[in-house]
Amino acid sequence: MEERTLLTLVFSSLVILTETIAQKHAIEIYSLHVDCKVTSRFAHTVITSKIANRASESREATFEVELPKTAFITNFSMSIDGKIYPGIIKEKASAQKEYDTAISRGQSAGLVKITGRKLEQFHVSVSIAATSKVTFELMYEELLKRQLGKFELLIKVRPKQLVKHFQIDVHIFEPQGIRFLETDSTFMTNELTEALTKVQNETKTHILFKPTVEQQKINPEVNETLLNGDFVVRYDVKRVATAGDIQIVNGYFVHYFAPHEMPAFPKNVIFVIDRSGSMAGRKIEQTRAALLKILQDLHPEDHFSFITFNSKVVEWKSSLLQATAENVASATGFMRTLSASGGTDINRALLTAVSLLDKAEKLPERSVSMIILLTDGQPTSGENNVEVIQENIQNAINGKYALFCLGFGFDVSYKFLEKMALSNGGIARRIYENSDAALQLQGFYQEVATPTLMKIEMQYPENAVEGLTKNNFKLFFEGSELIVSGKISNELDLLPVEIKAQSHASDLTLKEEANVKEKEQVFQNQSYIFGNFIERLWAYLTIQQLLEKSISAQEEDQKALEAQALELSLQYSFVTPLTSMVVTKPTGQQQMELVNKPTEADNEKPSSFPVGDAYRLSSRSPPVARLRDITRAQPLANEYPQLLLQLPKQNEIICLNTDGKARPSVHLLSDVEQGLTVMGKLGDKRNHFVQFEILYVNPPVRIHVSTEEILLSHNNESTRLPWTESATSSIHGLRVSVEKERSVTASLSDTVTVKISFVKFPDDFLGLYFLNTDRFSDKVSGVLGQFYSKAQFENNSKINQRADERLLSVSGSEHRVTRQYKKDYRLESTTDPVPCWSIHVTP
Repeated sequence: MEERTLLTLVFSSLVILTETIAQKHAIEIYSLHVDCKVTSRFAHTVITSKIANRASESREATFEVELPKTAFITNFSMSIDGKIYPGIIKEKASAQKEYDTAISRGQSAGLVKITGRKLEQFHVSVSIAATSKVTFELMYEELLKRQLGKFELLIKVRPKQLVKHFQIDVHIFEPQGIRFLETDSTFMTNELTEALTKVQNETKTHILFKPTVEQQKINPEVNETLLNGDFVVRYDVKRVATAGDIQIVNGYFVHYFAPHEMPAFPKNVIFVIDRSGSMAGRKIEQTRAALLKILQDLHPEDHFSFITFNSKVVEWKSSLLQATAENVASATGFMRTLSASGGTDINRALLTAVSLLDKAEKLPERSVSMIILLTDGQPTSGENNVEVIQENIQNAINGKYALFCLGFGFDVSYKFLEKMALSNGGIARRIYENSDAALQLQGFYQEVATPTLMKIEMQYPENAVEGLTKNNFKLFFEGSELIVSGKISNELDLLPVEIKAQSHASDLTLKEEANVKEKEQVFQNQSYIFGNFIERLWAYLTIQQLLEKSISAQEEDQKALEAQALELSLQYSFVTPLTSMVVTKPTGQQQMELVNKPTEADNEKPSSFPVGDAYRLSSRSPPVARLRDITRAQPLANEYPQLLLQLPKQNEIICLNTDGKARPSVHLLSDVEQGLTVMGKLGDKRNHFVQFEILYVNPPVRIHVSTEEILLSHNNESTRLPWTESATSSIHGLRVSVEKERSVTASLSDTVTVKISFVKFPDDFLGLYFLNTDRFSDKVSGVLGQFYSKAQFENNSKINQRADERLLSVSGSEHRVTRQYKKDYRLESTTDPVPCWSIHVTP
């Protein structure tokens, strides 16, 4: 039977292949190259991964790519034994028809699902014959968005194995000039810093990250990779006080406008805060913390108020108040009393906010009025029909104010919030239920806190420009950027532009003229510029705006807008929400997989799509298929197992649950040759471990790990290590390292490494696992330990060849195990469900 190796490529503008933790890499990623060219904000990324099967039998590998939600995949191919298998982009309905046909023939077909807050995932697998090689190549494109004064390229690096030829190239070319550029990383060491080089002049930068295998290692004795975290490139461009910068290539132009150092408008802002019962606990605490910080960031000339709502709507004050120190202090006191209970009357809360702005007096003559709604659910009190609510709010606002809608978590209807925001000059944003939710709320407010222009019109000669993207904007916020693109006629020598806008002080008119030939000369002879990039940027921007416009359009207009977007998607080979990529594979394997572009609204139901779930290609093969082709009637991972372990010398993961509540502690593992014992205790009110005791013989050390602290005991002396800060302590060669609020690791030369993850959501618990498990002796024992020496899968013929069930022999006893998907507490991010064989044992 073929074995499965999971290779995961993770990143927002990078991709990385990984195998399951602690595996022996029979399938070796011997080369991984990420080549990213950023030309005038438009990024073109090519990932090339070369993989070899070093085993004497075929292995199946899964190629997963996490890319930015704002990116469009443009091409994918696999090269196996000299033959290329390309991905073909088609209209979604046509691709779905092929998909359904494949299913009717009993073949496997797949779908893509949503992943975390910024990423989405491409996923394909292929069987690699013994000693064979495969090359994967993926391309995608995105337009970098300027936020808070900078562009950011985030590369999440997590290869999970050492890669012989690992290389990241980032080329940036900005004709305006690069004002500043910085790189940052959460995993960089002195050795890895030597692998990072940066060459920069006024308009170009080349960043190269090329660590050797030795530089990638945690330490010389352990073949574990250091590359685990974020690699970030941030930059901004130079600007002068004009009507922006125009760039032209092959008859297409892009116009960037981001005025700086302009006085901000005073704001009139009403915060509409959900305090229904579902906001109780952590959500209301994080909301309170964020609002207390936002209050301190209000400018003295701003006016503000609060409306809180559940089944009832409560106004903090009957009018907007100026943000004086006294009024801010009063609001702070009100916020500290915020509690949650009851239903959710969104309709009346928003109508009350609009009425408050309508009747407001003595507001600054030139000011910007906005409503910021935060809710974590759907309307349950008052008016419940979302279409009626949308219509009510649009009629009430009538273009006078901007409405921003923040959806907290996954019980909200994002479509409802998004349509309501876009119909009223604002945007929608999901706030993820993570430990940084308060920072997410503050970050959003900072983006809209400094409006410097309103009613912006960017005008071009009608008879010389066609296919113009959006050129009228309600507001401009400091630190952002407005972008307009279009096609100019062949006869045009000069492209004039006129910008009209209102500033805090006066009405503005800015004029500029671009010499077409001179502008096109800028991009001549640039060796790493990718083709007609401005034309592709224009197509990318047009598709995005058509899709956004269709959200709030009437049905007939919606169809017309989607038809235009579909035509462009097919013409420029973009995988968008209207197209799909059909991936074909070699004969004898599952023949087809379907790659769809998800939207944020697809990431909705927590019972099926938990927070940050990675998306997967669904597999609907007959029961005789490989283990990967499990039945997908089960929901995606929505819970953690008590214990996870990787079977030695087998490409399988076990999810272990044990009934240990009746015992004060559970004997999990002992190995007399290693001099190591691990005990665990389950929580009284939760079915997960909340305490572990790690006992070493030499040196004689006891490590007590709980959800409150880590306590080291040696020779009647104790050292306390809190979870609230990163720290390291060493006792006679035993090294105990705490990563702040994430994990604790105990490592000793020539001994198995013990690692415990601290999971804080939904309830605090601890997750145990081991590294370097080949060091266990054959005498290892215990509830968990027996799996490292006495576990073996039996032939599937005993259970009628069902792919989702197997027999596992452990210490002479046979157990029927089932294939399930669980959240993986071993990973920093829990976006990737782990496929595992689930078993329940009694101590």
